Amino acid sequence: MIAELGHFALILSLCLACAQALIPLAGTLSNKSLWIATARPLSCGQFVFVAISFACLVTVFVQDDFSVAYVANNSNSLLPYYYKVSAVWGAHEGSLLLWVLILAGWTLAVAMFSRSLPADMVARVLSVMGMISVGFYLFMLLTSNPFERLLPFPPVDGKDLNPLLQDIGLIIHPPMLYMGYVGFSVAFAFAVAALMAGRMDSAWARWTRPWTNAAWSFLTVGIFLGSWWAYYELGWGGWWFWDPVENASLMPWLAGTALIHSLAASEKRGLFRSWTLLLAILAFSLSLLGTFLVRSGVLTSVHAFATDPTRGVFILAFLGVVIGGSLLLFALRSSTLGATASFNWLSREAGLLLNNVLLVVALAMVLLGTLYPLLADVLGWGKISVGPPYFNFFFVPLGLLLMLAMGVGANLQWKRQGSGKLFSLSKAPLLLSPLLAVLWLLLAGWDVKVTSLLGLTAALWLTLFTLQDVVQKSSHSGGRRAGLARLSKSYWGMVIAHLGIAVLAIGITLTSNYSDQRDVRLVAGERIEVAGYGFVFHSVEQIRGPNYIAQRGRFDVSKATKDGGQGASLKPENKAFTSLWPEKRRYLATGNTMTEADIDGGLFRDLYVALGEPLGDGAWSVRVYVKPYIRWIWLGALMIALGGVIAAFDKRYRKARLNVKQTTNVDSSETSPALALAKKEN
Repeated sequence: MIAELGHFALILSLCLACAQALIPLAGTLSNKSLWIATARPLSCGQFVFVAISFACLVTVFVQDDFSVAYVANNSNSLLPYYYKVSAVWGAHEGSLLLWVLILAGWTLAVAMFSRSLPADMVARVLSVMGMISVGFYLFMLLTSNPFERLLPFPPVDGKDLNPLLQDIGLIIHPPMLYMGYVGFSVAFAFAVAALMAGRMDSAWARWTRPWTNAAWSFLTVGIFLGSWWAYYELGWGGWWFWDPVENASLMPWLAGTALIHSLAASEKRGLFRSWTLLLAILAFSLSLLGTFLVRSGVLTSVHAFATDPTRGVFILAFLGVVIGGSLLLFALRSSTLGATASFNWLSREAGLLLNNVLLVVALAMVLLGTLYPLLADVLGWGKISVGPPYFNFFFVPLGLLLMLAMGVGANLQWKRQGSGKLFSLSKAPLLLSPLLAVLWLLLAGWDVKVTSLLGLTAALWLTLFTLQDVVQKSSHSGGRRAGLARLSKSYWGMVIAHLGIAVLAIGITLTSNYSDQRDVRLVAGERIEVAGYGFVFHSVEQIRGPNYIAQRGRFDVSKATKDGGQGASLKPENKAFTSLWPEKRRYLATGNTMTEADIDGGLFRDLYVALGEPLGDGAWSVRVYVKPYIRWIWLGALMIALGGVIAAFDKRYRKARLNVKQTTNVDSSETSPALALAKKEN
């Protein structure tokens, strides 16, 4: 009965979404205020019913109701309760329900926190989000219903959740990723609403920025939770593989990053309005493209859902309607949104433009590398694989250029920057960044490689430029402490995010160039030395988990000795400072085996051991890694996301108002209340 209640609530959500898509929009066209006013209550009602539906699905999982096909295929009575809850979004149907729940949540948030906006604009925005919801509800109810029954003979027990997904990281990763994906629907809805109304002023950009920042921050956390999961769960010791599904999440992130910077120019100077609208459309369209790639069955990946290709046809059609319709509207109305403000090529506006060019080129490179094998297969050109060499060849130079541009661009002034002052600002970073990079590598005892030197130099360049800018801006008036307090949250968000990029780049550079890996055959009592650490294989014992049996190895780690080596015995004076316990698990419900690596993590290095296959005579295959600075990758990602969150809470955004009249010239746009406030604060 609970499953039927969830199904019925889902149907009611569809009905409310249809009403939300049509009635408020019709009200704006016919100027009927009562119809316009229905937008908010319809949004609230839709969220309530889809939340009820989601709660019903969680309940049937927790209660082990294997008469529901989705539960029978993705759960088991031995599964721990917390994995039963995360199993709700562990496969196609349930993850789609989570998607529409999050979409309804974003819609409700817009309805609740848009009191300062004109009612007709809110009605258009919520109507567009209702249209998106209708598409996903139809997709679920027609092709992917999570409440279908297995009657009259349901199975006694379930098939179990994919062992790869029985991990704490996968409890958090998909909701965060979907919060980012779906969050871009808000920027998309505002872009389409602006095109419908034929206006997009600077206050529009200001009000859109916090929503975009929030979605981008969630997506940042989601992506790097996924990379962390790939690092420790797959037993491969990597953190990013340029897998097509990984690329599917990176592409909207790149578009969202470009959108955030373009919105800054649109807000402060009224520039790039058409381009900003196009980026808002692109970011959400790429989120939908990622949905198609994951759920259509066209990709083979550990991240993809194995689904019926007919579902992919539905998503592809929906993708065509959303992208085609929005681009058609853009083509018809964007000419009315142009701005005539000018800027010098040595200015912050030019820096933001360069930022957008580099990000879009990187996006195009990733998109081409992801889709080209699919197109080649469809066109009969054979199976073509595009792997890390292609992506690294293009992405690494673009990343270096982007960091160099970020360092300079954030220090430029609006409209025009004096070349003499820019040269003065650049002297210290230009001299210190390569010197500090070489010193860092020498003190760490590593060879100075060209790639590591370039990566470290670019990261330190960005760090020095950013810190220098903070010192200068805080010193203008009132003393250093008062100056720091005077800086806005949006500025601090930018600073933290840029420093996060530098920390991330340092982690990528050092772990990519100086990681050490050994694959060896060991028996109990033998030792291997890797990068100055001795790993002693003591024994393997059998343990039992809640739904698996595992062979667990014990490895004691100590500092390496000069005369040690592979196969050497542990000397009495070598005291272990930690022990690692990797496992080889066999899950009882499916018989699948999984490698569970164990990691001794630290700020400056990770010690990583994965237990492979038994080789007979008590020997095991073992993989050992020593990865320097790899934690800086995720530390940098958290700083980037934190910067986006801090910027989203800038008090200026809460005071933003949409101008009812379209700004028609430079002088009027620059003297509008929104821009006057921006000029005052900058």
